[in-house]
Amino acid sequence: MAGLLSTPALAQLTSVPHSGEQTIVITGRLPKGVSAAPVMMSDWRVAETPHVLVFSKGDPKELQRIADHLEKLHFLLSVLLNRVDEPDDTLKLQITLIGDPADFDHLGLHNIRWQQGPYPGEFPNQIYYDPREDGAVMATAHVDQCFKMVRDAVVVSGDEILNHAVGPINSASDVADLASSLNTSSPKGGAACEGNPNMVSVTAESRLYSAFAQHYLLTYFPEAYPRWYLEGFGEIFANMDANTPGVIEYGREPDRYPALLDKFGHYPVRKVLDGTYLHDKQWTPAFSPYSAWALAHLLFFSPQWKVPLHNYLAAVARGASAVEAASALGDIKKLQRAVSGYRGTEVSFERLTYPAYKFQPPPVRRLKQSEAVYVRGRLELEARVTIADAGPARQKALNARDHWLDGLRSTAAEYPNELADQQLLAEAECRSGNADRCVAAADRALSIAHTDPVALTWKGYGIALKSASAPANERAAWLNEARSTIIEANHLDTQSVVPLLAYYRTYPIAGEQPPDIAVDGLEKSLEEVPSAPTTRLMLGSALVAEPDPPDARRVLLPLADGAFDPPEKLKAQQLLAGIRVENQPQLSSAH
Repeated sequence: MAGLLSTPALAQLTSVPHSGEQTIVITGRLPKGVSAAPVMMSDWRVAETPHVLVFSKGDPKELQRIADHLEKLHFLLSVLLNRVDEPDDTLKLQITLIGDPADFDHLGLHNIRWQQGPYPGEFPNQIYYDPREDGAVMATAHVDQCFKMVRDAVVVSGDEILNHAVGPINSASDVADLASSLNTSSPKGGAACEGNPNMVSVTAESRLYSAFAQHYLLTYFPEAYPRWYLEGFGEIFANMDANTPGVIEYGREPDRYPALLDKFGHYPVRKVLDGTYLHDKQWTPAFSPYSAWALAHLLFFSPQWKVPLHNYLAAVARGASAVEAASALGDIKKLQRAVSGYRGTEVSFERLTYPAYKFQPPPVRRLKQSEAVYVRGRLELEARVTIADAGPARQKALNARDHWLDGLRSTAAEYPNELADQQLLAEAECRSGNADRCVAAADRALSIAHTDPVALTWKGYGIALKSASAPANERAAWLNEARSTIIEANHLDTQSVVPLLAYYRTYPIAGEQPPDIAVDGLEKSLEEVPSAPTTRLMLGSALVAEPDPPDARRVLLPLADGAFDPPEKLKAQQLLAGIRVENQPQLSSAH
């Protein structure tokens, strides 16, 4: 019984579960007369559904509701895209809800492999998404935000005067002072948004739903998408309503959409389709999420435009130029007129009904203090170990990483018996190139759980790193030990991508050609996390040397021509360009 009480928590945090797995297990009470050791609990909790893990230190009922709605959104998207009851080997998305924007900004979670917009400065950007090779993560500030409709307008409602005036208002200057305090962007939305006709609320939940819908496309339909389409697709589901049991409503026009158009203007469709908007310095009109919503919603819902949209996306997916792909949509002027008049009664929305008993409330578990520290460290990991190649940004990133590593080392020392904290430190040390420290941390994890596959993986990887600086006559022995250790981890957990990726990387470390079995491991890893740029680049690089280059092209194109600018993109483009040159028809000397 004691084992049952501790195992679910361990499994939940030290490895990312696959879709459909349940790692939160409700167990019975301890036997009579047996007392549990005192445990320091945190304010953090985790809710789990078949496809997401959601962490938050807010209201547990609100956490449960958000996790439930995300699972319903996954179901809705599966219905719309014909994936209901399809096999699903992907890893669960892990989402962390973080306080207010100040808390979010303090973490310094800059997006490296996912970008938005660019949008006008008024629009909130507190969303972090990282398609990591061992499971995607997402984080957002857990409060609503708002921005002004008219930059310098003074709009004060009667309720605001009653609620916020702290003294008598006897002069115009008193009114101006009150207006100034009310008519600024509020980090929490709330009173400064409610009832104020000059303010528009952007809910944290809408940003979460939008990003989740994009994650769904990138996971189950990994193609080369234009960024505007991914964002517009996400915005279609941003104001999803799943509060009524048995009903999910989606596709409604954004709140105060006509006024938003007056603020941002009608951004030219031509500039969206040719990618100009990605580098456009002209702010009036401005590209915004509402521009993306209008274009994607029209093409998605209108019977007249559905086939052209399909043809356009197919052209993009096969690597066509922006001009060639846009031609699949037909007359751009006609499309511009359709988008400009797309509002009000012309905007469709839909309701999906389902048996009310289909979804059960997600289980929620409170985290120990040591687990809560791990959740934050794990969230920060990729932003800390990804280092700029050169310039001042490199030294800044190195300093931030070293400071973060010191914190992980202190945490691991404070909780010496917590497997998750030792594992995280081992991974962080390995990915920072600290081979000896990595092996030491992995050994401490193995002293807690002797056959832990994650700890064995990082120990093996750390040994492989050490082999690079070993005497030439000792390297083969070091590498054999490293690979044997990683293979043991794989045998203990055949479903984990972590040993597969580490095993492949031991060959580039040694300057050796990876064998077919290592490449097969990459293919399996990409099937489980299709949105991961690092895995996609490694697999594409391996397949370029194969006799069938179309396979390499298929793997590389979503990265090379995709919506975002991750560090792996340039190399993917270079590899793809090489494939295209090699496969062009050769002209004879007679020509």
